[in-house]
This record gives sequence, C-alpha cells and structure tokens, in this order.
Amino acid sequence: MGGFFGTVSKIDCVPDLYFGTDYHSHLGTMRGGMAVLNENGFQRAIHDISNAQFRSKFANDFRVFQGRSGIGVISDNEDQPLIIASRLGVYAIATVGVVGNLADLVQEMYREHSSQFSEMSRGGINPTELVATLIDSQGSFVEGVKYAQEKIEGSCSILILTKDGTFYAARDRYGRTPVIVGQKEDAVAVAQESCCFANLGYNLLRELGPGEMVKCTPEGVEQVLPPRDEMAICSFLWVYFGYPASSYEGRNVEMARYRCGGALARRTPTEADAVGGVPDSGVAHALGYASEAGIRYSRPFVKYTPTWPRSFMPPNQKERDLIAQMKLIPIPGLIKGKRLIFCDDSIVRGTQLRNQVRRLYDDGAKEIHMRIACPPLFFQCKFLNFSRSNSVMDLITRRIIKEIDGEDADIEKYLDPDGEPYKALVARIQQRLGISSLAYQRLDDLVAAIGLPKEKLCTYCWDGKDVSQKKCPGGCPGCTPSPTNH
Repeated sequence: MGGFFGTVSKIDCVPDLYFGTDYHSHLGTMRGGMAVLNENGFQRAIHDISNAQFRSKFANDFRVFQGRSGIGVISDNEDQPLIIASRLGVYAIATVGVVGNLADLVQEMYREHSSQFSEMSRGGINPTELVATLIDSQGSFVEGVKYAQEKIEGSCSILILTKDGTFYAARDRYGRTPVIVGQKEDAVAVAQESCCFANLGYNLLRELGPGEMVKCTPEGVEQVLPPRDEMAICSFLWVYFGYPASSYEGRNVEMARYRCGGALARRTPTEADAVGGVPDSGVAHALGYASEAGIRYSRPFVKYTPTWPRSFMPPNQKERDLIAQMKLIPIPGLIKGKRLIFCDDSIVRGTQLRNQVRRLYDDGAKEIHMRIACPPLFFQCKFLNFSRSNSVMDLITRRIIKEIDGEDADIEKYLDPDGEPYKALVARIQQRLGISSLAYQRLDDLVAAIGLPKEKLCTYCWDGKDVSQKKCPGGCPGCTPSPTNH
C-alpha cells in the first residue's frame, strides 16, 4: 500500500522527517526514501527495506541530511521520492496509490506529449514518474495535479516539494487513502497515519477532503484545490492496514476493531475457554469479542515482532508461508485441551490460516472457532495494493465458488449473508480449513463499527460496488453496472 510523510519547518526538519516516515513502515516493506531541500538543492536517499527496518537503513542519511523541508515515503515497490526537472521547475515528488490504467496513460503520453521515461530500475515504468509526467503536461502544479487525478483510474495521493521550497499535498480523488495535516509552533507536517504526530509534538490540524490540494508553510495551510463531494475511503484501513493509534475521518482504528469484535460476539456466540487474536490486527478484534462475550482473553500465539514483516507483502507464496510460520510462536500451555476462539482480520488465500490451525491441533487444541472481522473477500482490490495476489482466483472464496458452480458462477448470489449460497460457501471454507466453526463479519456490522455512512466507504472487495463507476464500462445504453457484468 505505502505511506508518506512530509514537513516544512522554520528549523531543521530532518528529525521529524526521519521518524515521521518511519511511523508509516507498517504500510509497506519493500522500499523507503527521503528527499530534503536545503540551500544546495535536494539531498535524496532511497534504500531497500525488505530485509531491514527503515530506521536502520536511513541512520547514516539521518546524520548527514539537513534542511527545512522534506518528504519521505514507504513504497510497495517503486523507487521514490523522485527528483524531477521539467518546465514547471525542479521538484521532488512522492505518491501513494495504484495507477490501474498505467499502460494506457503511458501510451497517451507518448502519443500526445512525446514523453519519455527514465526511471526503469525496477523493471518497468515507475508510477510516480508517470504521475509527474501527467502533472508536467499542464501549466502549473495545481492544474497538473487536478489533471492527473482525473486521468488516473485507481488512487493517487501526492506530495510535491519544489526547489523554491513550496510544499504541496493532495489527497486522491475519492479519498481512498487519508491525508492528514499536523501543526506545531514552528512546522507543518502532512501524513497518512495520524499516530505519527503525537510523539513529534504536532497537533492535528485537519484532514484533507477527497481530491483536495493544499500548499503548506510553517505557518499553516492554504487550500489550492477544493475537496470533492464523493468519498470512498478504504474500509480495510480499520480492519487491517491502519495503525491502532491512528484515526481517519475522526474514527480511531483500535476502537473500531473493538466494536468489530463485539459485533461478532453478538452475532455468533460460541462456548469456549478463551478468545485469542491472530497478531497483530486480530488482537484488537479479539479483545472486543472477549469483552462482549465475557470469555477470558489469552495469547496462544505470540508474534516475534523485532524482525518479521507483515506476511501479505511478498509476492511468492512460499515466502509468505515461511513468514507466517516463523513470526508466530505458540504457547502450548494455553492451547492443549482448550476450546479456542480466534479472531483474524480477513481470509485471503486461506493457506496461512490452514497452517496455523494445523499447528494448534498439533499442540492439543480441542476446538478451534474462527471469527473473521470483515466479510468474505470476493473481489480483488483495484485501488490500493492490498495484497500481492495476481488473480482474483487467488481468493479462497472464488476458488470454492468455482468448485460449486463452475467458471461462469453468479458471484452476486453469494453476497447475501442470509442466503443459502453464502452459507454453503462458508461451510465449504470451514471444512477446507479444518475448524470447528467459522463466521465472517456482516458488512452492515462492519460499517456500523467504523462509524461512517456506507456511501463514504469503499467496500469494493466485499460487494463489488465502485463509487467511481458512473456509467457502464462496456458502454451499453441503459445498463447499470453490477459486480458481475462486463
């Protein structure tokens, strides 16, 4: 997914930039970068953080960088921030999101603007360079960002720092990722995780609206593009991605997860000896479940946190399985002979969960009841890099639906949690995982736990509804798009 942090200050900004960017490390584990502006121009560093933490990789840069403004980013794959020289001037740029129509836009830039791309070090055109090219095709940064947001299918939040010290921040068109502004006496900062502000001395100033763009100075922010009316912030921020201490649109992540767990306990009461959570995000869901159900909370698994990253990140299934196995360490005394309820954030492929269940039974668990904090995943996210799945058929739901109904199955009939197809699907997944019972969160309960109106949330991966799809993608007259047509 990725995350960014930027700041403009009256004094040296490097400590805030270094630690502020590091507070976004849970959003990506592949690449990290910082760019700082001083009287000599830009200082920049980009490092591979797949095998070491951001702070350790950037410790030397932290000691030698200096400047009063800078941007930092944690990326899924691409190198950034980039330093761009164009007719708009020299500037640093960082982005977070997914450019779903990257190939089409590249061809359009070739055709209409005779563009060329140079940042090919990761084996393909860097999405951030494409965004910069879209911006540079217009007459100003403000016009360019607006144009880029209109052209990009997916999502793209942007930080820009010009060589004259002007600092811009823009939230993606539908607000799928948060962009939050903090302020203290001598600086303004922009981040995606609000939790980074407290320990750096910033007070929360405000959140940008969907598509809004601001210019930041140490004294405050000036709006240069107004927000749009429509918002579709990613619901998975509260389920999994977001850090517990962060809040988006005024809704705290940890508290939302407590409410998710409580809703699961009310909907699916189960007799058990203890409730546990699959670390990390499953823990808060489990605490909410245990509190509501009046069942003791325990930790039959603990996570070895110092070195192991989140296991959804690597593209290779064997590597994902290794990480999932190595990072979780069982405590047999809390497992043997026990009826256990486990809360987890989601089931994607089902491979890791099946392996964890097997380990629990090997350690003597009597019963294992899984409670999943979100509905079944039916659609592959096209707005953020939620996982490294290459196909929707990587989802366990899709594989089992194909087993039941074949290649041309009507996915829509499986979306109703009260319908028989849905119940048959969940029963088949339960059998495949080898567990005593399985229940997923209902979408209406998840929306209530988050606390925002459903029309302001992106729920595409569960129900296939896309706020940006205003007309039939196939161009059919009178056709209303559904999750399954076209």
